[in-house]
Amino acid sequence: MSQPSQKSQTSKPRKQIHLAAHFPGVNNTTVWSDPRSGSHIEFDSFLRFAQTAERAKFDFLFLAEGLRLREQGGQIYDLDVVGRPDTFTILAALAAVTERLGLAGTINSTFNEPYEVARQFASLDHLSGGRAAWNVVTSWDAFTGENFRRGGYLAQEDRYERAKLFMRTAWELFDSWRGDEIVADKENGVFLADPGAGTFERHDAQFDIRGRFDVPRSPQGRPVIFQAGDSDEGREFAAATADAIFSRHATLEAGQAFYTDVKGRLTKYGRTPEQLLILPAATFVLADTDGEAREYAHVVRRQQVSGQTAIRFLEQLWNRDLSEYDPDGPLPDVDPVVGENTIARGRASVRMYRDPLQTAREWRELAEAKKLSIRELMIEVTGRQSFVGSPTTVADEIDDLVQRDASDGFILVPHITPDGLDDFADKVVPILQERGVFRTDYAGTTLRDHLGLAPLEVPLPARRR
Repeated sequence: MSQPSQKSQTSKPRKQIHLAAHFPGVNNTTVWSDPRSGSHIEFDSFLRFAQTAERAKFDFLFLAEGLRLREQGGQIYDLDVVGRPDTFTILAALAAVTERLGLAGTINSTFNEPYEVARQFASLDHLSGGRAAWNVVTSWDAFTGENFRRGGYLAQEDRYERAKLFMRTAWELFDSWRGDEIVADKENGVFLADPGAGTFERHDAQFDIRGRFDVPRSPQGRPVIFQAGDSDEGREFAAATADAIFSRHATLEAGQAFYTDVKGRLTKYGRTPEQLLILPAATFVLADTDGEAREYAHVVRRQQVSGQTAIRFLEQLWNRDLSEYDPDGPLPDVDPVVGENTIARGRASVRMYRDPLQTAREWRELAEAKKLSIRELMIEVTGRQSFVGSPTTVADEIDDLVQRDASDGFILVPHITPDGLDDFADKVVPILQERGVFRTDYAGTTLRDHLGLAPLEVPLPARRR
């Protein structure tokens, strides 16, 4: 972890930190077997999680997407938490029981249609009073596509092209209402001032639609747009269209490199650095002292990576059945099977291993140098950014990373659901508030207000240009 920089504390105005909470769902970060863990399906879990995030004045709650139960070795991958309810249903229900917390949902542009997605997000923005956000992703694999009418019809190299056209179409739908069309003049019997409100027409390589969009302009005009891709195409897509990017680069050096790269792409699209926020995901482990936190973090990692899970992780690189291997023993002496990954299906993470043979060599060298078993190695190489320490130490590290432009804030992923956020809310947030780097109350009502994003200009509908 980085150390606080005294220089960074005085050389420029201190940035306000943005914090969000990720309900982890299908994710090995979650220790579902811990006695304190609750349901990932029942609404009470989402309610308690959201209420804690709102009590702490977080910017938003974030939901990822799982469109098919992942499999490994031909069986449901039961080492993940299985199942994930529909995003819009959960967020609409949370809109009714929260007042200020932003509500961010992941919806892919591969297996949906822009009319229905725009309609759902415009409705959520209305229901929540302007708190909706859309994390735009592209589903890439035919395995997931088998659940849908068009299956895995879209070639991987084409998915961003469809996403761009999807976004342009959604924009036209959102902007087909200006916001002043409804007059509801009861005395004169006039409801709409503009009989052409909602008119749209779109014809391109992916979409051929025209008609009337049936949801009037929402409080934010459109949802706040998040993007999570890390490839060069994904970064460019985010620079062109997104309001915030969900990053995995949360350490000082990697975060600063990502931050500089992505924000440097904005000028070509006529945008400023303030118009795109960088928000990496990070876990945390808290205790009264740094030493106690480190000991607890070790326990948590052993819970997250059991012996069985370690073998499953290794299979995802080796692309072969390794169930006969001892997780407390050495790495296999056979090489990974190169080519399409057939042992693990539905996991985007397998694409990180662009050269499995090289990665296997690196893992063998690391295991040999540190005398690591399979399980110990998996604990080391599968860890994500984690803040570990006393509340003061964790507050120091988060503040320092933001002030040194490694990020604009963090999306926190607790390992216990739904109550794992409570300690952070009660012990770390007050320290950040005392330092003046995190709000003590919401200053506005919309998610764009929370994120410091300027209101959108009201467009002139295409039919009037």
